[in-house]
Amino acid sequence: MRTAKEPQIKGVGRMPVFHKTIPVNSPHGIYFEDVTDKVASIVAEAGIKDGIVVVFSQHTSCSVLIQEDSEGETYAKIPLILQDTINCLEKIIPDCKYEGQYLHPGPYHTSQAFELRGELNAWCLNTDGHIRSSLLGRSESIPLLDGKMTLGEFGRIYFADLDQTRPRERTVRVQIVGE
Repeated sequence: MRTAKEPQIKGVGRMPVFHKTIPVNSPHGIYFEDVTDKVASIVAEAGIKDGIVVVFSQHTSCSVLIQEDSEGETYAKIPLILQDTINCLEKIIPDCKYEGQYLHPGPYHTSQAFELRGELNAWCLNTDGHIRSSLLGRSESIPLLDGKMTLGEFGRIYFADLDQTRPRERTVRVQIVGE
């Protein structure tokens, strides 16, 4: 029971929530896609002016990160600052190149991946991507003020597929909560 001294919160009700996905086709190898403009379009479509934008990857070997636009890229079309990030991560988490290099996936996981999902054994050599993803994170939360994301002057939102084993379609989820 509420006492007379407790503050009254007016306008309490269900806050609007908007959700949309962005498909990303990742080629073989580490891949980054700048999804900033697509997220901004979703924000405009949502019509929510003030709140939080969450950009999330449900894939455990992928990440979502905010980084500056380094205004340059490698021959493989990777922004320079993101290539620098990968170079640093490779020093502490070497690319998974052979069976037994890491404890994961192990023989049981490999046999289950083949039997249940038809995955080739070579596709299980992605432990580096899983560990890198856990360090970089799989989501970003961005304050939304007056209908604009507060990314800063040079901030960009990147989706990163860190699984180097095969091309595939990935999904970036965008959820906006606010008013």
